[in-house]
Amino acid sequence: MSANKILRRQSIPLFASVVFATALFAQTAPPSKPKAPAASPAGEQQDLAAQDLKAIKKLPLPPFKPQQPKRVQLANGMVIFLQEDHELPLMEADATIRGGSKSEPEDKAGLVSIFGESWRTGGSKSKTGDQLDDMLEQRAAKLETSGAQLATFASFSCLKGDFDFVLGLFNDLLRNPEFRQEKIDLAKDQEKTGISRRNDGLGQIAGREAAKIGYGAHSPYARVPEYSTVDSITRQDLLAWHAAHVQPNNIILSITGDFDSAAMEAKLRGVFDDWTKGPDFTAPAVPITPPQPGIYFVAKDDVNQSEIRFIAPGIRRDDPDFYAVQVMNHILSGGFASRLFSNLRTKAGLAYAVGGSVQAPFDHPGLTILQIGTKSGTTAKAVEGLYNEIDKMHTEPATATELQRAKDAMLNSFVFEYDSRAKVNNFRANLEFHHYPVDFLERYQKGIEGVTAAEVERVARKYLDRNKFAVLVVGKAGDFDKPLSTFGKVTNVDITIPQPGEKPGDKPGAGAATPTTSTPEGKALLAKALDGMGGAAKLNAIKTFRRKAALTLQAQGGMTLDVE
Repeated sequence: MSANKILRRQSIPLFASVVFATALFAQTAPPSKPKAPAASPAGEQQDLAAQDLKAIKKLPLPPFKPQQPKRVQLANGMVIFLQEDHELPLMEADATIRGGSKSEPEDKAGLVSIFGESWRTGGSKSKTGDQLDDMLEQRAAKLETSGAQLATFASFSCLKGDFDFVLGLFNDLLRNPEFRQEKIDLAKDQEKTGISRRNDGLGQIAGREAAKIGYGAHSPYARVPEYSTVDSITRQDLLAWHAAHVQPNNIILSITGDFDSAAMEAKLRGVFDDWTKGPDFTAPAVPITPPQPGIYFVAKDDVNQSEIRFIAPGIRRDDPDFYAVQVMNHILSGGFASRLFSNLRTKAGLAYAVGGSVQAPFDHPGLTILQIGTKSGTTAKAVEGLYNEIDKMHTEPATATELQRAKDAMLNSFVFEYDSRAKVNNFRANLEFHHYPVDFLERYQKGIEGVTAAEVERVARKYLDRNKFAVLVVGKAGDFDKPLSTFGKVTNVDITIPQPGEKPGDKPGAGAATPTTSTPEGKALLAKALDGMGGAAKLNAIKTFRRKAALTLQAQGGMTLDVE
């Protein structure tokens, strides 16, 4: 029995005795007049409250020591991490497979995305994806695959009693994918839909083009699929990718759940030991060229807002500056009390969203990105505001309060990022994937605690240099408060989407032929649409269009809003 349960059980008779004694006293004792509380000035009460708060002693955080999983390596090179968690009868498995879109050919950009999608939907040689759906649904289980920049993934979750069955499906899909053509076609259609809509949102445009400015348009860290690259991907490409990458020596398998580690190890050896080792994966070398400082502009005339990105070089996660940079990031943009939020959003009212950081990926230098979203009429003020905040990180070093608040916030929230054994297990697999030290996670607390104000000032001067930033603005230039040329020479960025058959850089119309005249069917359809709206004359007479409606939000209990 837990201590809490014991305490609850013991407190019941004690509480009953107190209630009984109180009732008895109320019957026999003479009534007494309640004493009025002594009056004290409001200011004195506030002073006492403040003294009470200051008197609270802040205890040091205990060392962060998560339960480490058991590491097993099979003779064929597969690495397995086993993390027992007996709280619930659940099982969770995640396979990380070396090789992602960073390794795909540029003329087949999108291959890994389509691979990850159609791997699961295409099923195995013995079972279609639809059959897998039915079998998994009957057991409330999940089996998924996906592709990313550095790796592809296969995972499943299920009840403890269904583990052996789902593990069999998982093993079959890992080794014997079928990539049925109809599912490949569906994945390609979905990819093309994403291409067609990629210029719809300001933030999406700004994020994509910032990466291109930061790394180069042809870098695997920035390039995007096009219609032509997606069309070039074949089923044979997917089978070849699988053969080259999905091999036991390229797989890190993490399993968390209600099991005994020794028994689970024996079971997994029985399943995977006969899988022959394949070719080792070698990640391609990708040169990193710093972004070219200057002003870059993407014209989008159908908006009344602007998205702004400041772009400069960042660091890797194993950089000696990592901990100082993390604290500096928090002071600059970590939450409501950060400088960017407090000064540009709260005080100046320039932003509906503002933030930024020196990014630190595991495998390559990231980018330093500062971002702000503002209305078109304050675009130049927002650019000036970001420049001013960069300068203030040099001229107004972090105060003791800022430093302590940032460190406290980071350390107090850190434990919640790894508050389950599954999260710890998956992070341990991530360290294995990137060849980082086993205790990298445990080093974080000590590293953050040791950061000084002098170190924050040093890294601010090193990574926040206004002369090293490229500035990207997406918006409607005609509505800006000042021309962007105020800040320097402007380079216009073309975001035209190459059409099917065209390659990036081709002149529009260089690809598939398009009709030079309207077809009779098209004319008839247009005439029908015009008639349905009252005719061309009525439409041409419209100067202003206004629509009112009542919007019902079911997720908020049916709350209704009047919208216009």
